Amino acid sequence: MLVFSKPVGRTIYFFSKLKSFWYNKICKMVPTIPTVRLNSGYEMPVVGLGTYARKADPGQFRQAVECALDAGYRHIDTASIYNNEEEVGEAINNKIKQGVVKREDLFVTTKLWNDSHAEKDVVPALKESLERLKLKYVDLYLIHWPVSVNNKGEDENIDHSETWRGMEQIVELGLARTIGVSNFNEQQLSKLLETVKIKPAVNQFEINPTFTAHNLVDYCKKMSIIPVAYTPLGLISEARPEFKGVDVIKTDPKLGEIAEKYNKSRAQIGLRYLVQRGIPVLPKSFTKSRIEENLNIFDFQLTDEEMKIVDGYNLNHRCVPGLAFKKYKNFPF
Repeated sequence: MLVFSKPVGRTIYFFSKLKSFWYNKICKMVPTIPTVRLNSGYEMPVVGLGTYARKADPGQFRQAVECALDAGYRHIDTASIYNNEEEVGEAINNKIKQGVVKREDLFVTTKLWNDSHAEKDVVPALKESLERLKLKYVDLYLIHWPVSVNNKGEDENIDHSETWRGMEQIVELGLARTIGVSNFNEQQLSKLLETVKIKPAVNQFEINPTFTAHNLVDYCKKMSIIPVAYTPLGLISEARPEFKGVDVIKTDPKLGEIAEKYNKSRAQIGLRYLVQRGIPVLPKSFTKSRIEENLNIFDFQLTDEEMKIVDGYNLNHRCVPGLAFKKYKNFPF
């Protein structure tokens, strides 16, 4: 048994109180992010940091996640295929050690890749992700795509009910608090729901002002499944090329007028539009100012007319068409 002398004990007590003091001060400084209750009973912040990028320099994901946590984000989204779980985990653990966040305050999502859809492969796949993240559990684990492919690129056509049995096992083992899907269409969800013991809590798919996806959003809500938006800016994003040679969104004066009215950017208007539809969003950025800006959308509310204007930008244009999976039987689009 370790016994401290009184002076040492007092010193440790002092620093413990000091760490608690600064944690509470930091919590008061960062913005409060609204949450949505999942059908699993857990709360998910309605704005999270997306971490997918085609190219990134070493350390860039770690820096982005650390910046986001400092800014007040508590929802971080990654995936095994992103090849960044190590950096994401490093950033999370750094900020926990610094007293900026506590693990129980975070909502961490990762995803099952297409080559691990067999029931026996689901638990090992998540355990590998957890090892890379250096976490004991994730808050949400998603089937990334409804297609199953072996390491030779061949279609395995594994039934979603088999994969889901593996997903249910990870909840029973305490490796994930909540499970869900990504990129599933209505028919695939409907069929899956016929066989589940634990209902999917989330369907993460592309939703934005230029791909509004009203039908699938409405179906998910009807079934008590939260629709979560990746690529939430669509063609409003400055990083996206013009659609059919006409840049109708970035330069439209109506959107500019709405942004000016609230002293916000066009991107913030796009994110606010989705949140007001009841859709959590996962904007991504490596830039500190934009990471902070994307979180600053809770001090104003769009009018019904302004919502209609943004909704009118719909072009049914997917920024993420998933064409690499088009040849597979369970391609969702």
